[in-house]
Amino acid sequence: MPKVFIKTYGCQMNARDSEQVAREFVDGGYTVTLDESDADAILINTCSVRDQAEQKALGKMGMMGKWREARPHVVYGFMGCMAQSRGEELFERIPHLDVVVGTQKYHRVFHYVDQILKRRMVERMDEVGAEMVTARVEDEALIERRSKFDGKGKIRPLSAGLVDIEEEAGSQNTIRDHIPSAQRRATSFVSIMQGCNMRCSFCIVPDTRGKERGRPINEIVDEVRHLRDEGVKEVTLLGQIVNLYGRTEFDKVDGKSPFVQLLEAVHEVEGIERIRFTSPHPIGYRDDLVEAFTYLPKLCSHIHFPMQSGSDRILKLMRRPYKNEKFITICEKMKAARPDLAITTDIIVGFPGETEEDFQQTVDCVKRLEFDNSFIFRYSKRKDTPAAEMDGQLAERVKEERNQELLRVQGELTTAKNAALIGTQQEVLCEGPSKTNKERLSGRTSQNKIVIFDGDAERMTGEIFPVHIEDSTGYTLYGTAQLS
Repeated sequence: MPKVFIKTYGCQMNARDSEQVAREFVDGGYTVTLDESDADAILINTCSVRDQAEQKALGKMGMMGKWREARPHVVYGFMGCMAQSRGEELFERIPHLDVVVGTQKYHRVFHYVDQILKRRMVERMDEVGAEMVTARVEDEALIERRSKFDGKGKIRPLSAGLVDIEEEAGSQNTIRDHIPSAQRRATSFVSIMQGCNMRCSFCIVPDTRGKERGRPINEIVDEVRHLRDEGVKEVTLLGQIVNLYGRTEFDKVDGKSPFVQLLEAVHEVEGIERIRFTSPHPIGYRDDLVEAFTYLPKLCSHIHFPMQSGSDRILKLMRRPYKNEKFITICEKMKAARPDLAITTDIIVGFPGETEEDFQQTVDCVKRLEFDNSFIFRYSKRKDTPAAEMDGQLAERVKEERNQELLRVQGELTTAKNAALIGTQQEVLCEGPSKTNKERLSGRTSQNKIVIFDGDAERMTGEIFPVHIEDSTGYTLYGTAQLS
């Protein structure tokens, strides 16, 4: 049975896309492996939002080329946003690369990879004779190694690289399947749309993922029901700008946007106890969505709400069509609708032309709104974006100084907020063993705060129960489960 290794960089949407690809390989008779050295197909799902993710992906794929010498049959592929953006250019950077597949072609990755791998297996059999037909893949790789190297010790190209980055109608409807889990899982991501129409000056997502395209509500609900049947208690609805879901395809009903209609429909699914969504945009955050938090109790008391900057001048340069006071007003409305609401955000520091005054306005807004957490990024140029050509590009030293200062401010806020929870009881959904300590369990509150505690993973995973909070290290809570 052939094996596939998939490495994902970037956001939750990339992780969800990778799961869809993995499911198709499993259905095709492959095993998903965590050991790249043992894989017959090696795939990297890439992110282009920030340069760091691209460089990590390129570095990882470059390093994994070492397996080509010992296992020449292995198929190497890039998929995702960087694949969409760079296309054939990636073959120049990575000589051993075989496949580059864009963001609207995830459902074709298995076919492309499987065909290349099968062809290489057939070529290998033809070369070594019929007596080798039953040889193991590892043995065949060594045989091909002898026949595929030239006199200078270099591998001759086994095939021309395949690139598919074309648009495809209906591609948003292909991210719908999940990998069956031998162990119970508590949470799952659900992709509800693809693409973005906003054209922020720093972002290449509209070019890599295309225009907004939403899935029908009934298909999304069917997927949620299927997850419920597998034991999932919490779903996170994913979209590049999730609250703009369906605005170009579906009508409002009784003054409610398609996104609120979707929330109501998912809320009706019995067995689903928590609903999250990410990430909304201020431009589409209307009163109907605020009001939904007053009558849909399954909506978690947490929103991730990207602010990007506290300066109106910088927001305008970013092409973010709102002012800071508008963002603040929405946050205040949300807190009024759900008093225990936690708000997290994204912030870019060091955007071209950002002055010390602009930066201070961002700091002031963070202090005013007291975010539960902020994901703070230094601005980095992205290919073919307006911001990359703007005057006033800041030195890396300045970006790093502002990054560290904002991290310090947010760290103080987060530490204080979590320390205030010591001595309280919090309702926690157990997600299973902790990623950092398999001997302990991990879960999240409705406010998306991570809680670590002891217990039986088999019995407690997927269950919601109170945990008495006893300690905090700043960003993580520790406590004791209160089971009846």
